[in-house]
Amino acid sequence: MVEYGFLNKKGKKMKKSLIVLAICLFSSSAFAGSCPMLAGKVDSKIKAAQKLHDEGMAAHSSGNHAKSEELLKKALGLFKG
Repeated sequence: MVEYGFLNKKGKKMKKSLIVLAICLFSSSAFAGSCPMLAGKVDSKIKAAQKLHDEGMAAHSSGNHAKSEELLKKALGLFKG
């Protein structure tokens, strides 16, 4: 059996290309399912931050500025990390 070097190299490149393509296609579909979970996490943080914001502004309005700052800093902390 005669092996042609250029055909063998071309076949290896094609095989590697197909493997990379398959990995990319299957991995992207696996990550697509996590979108609703991420959106849920964002929604819960927004709701918690809104509650802290409202409580902080109420404390500010009543003259309790220390409590207001504490609550508003907690709200900001929800979005770090």
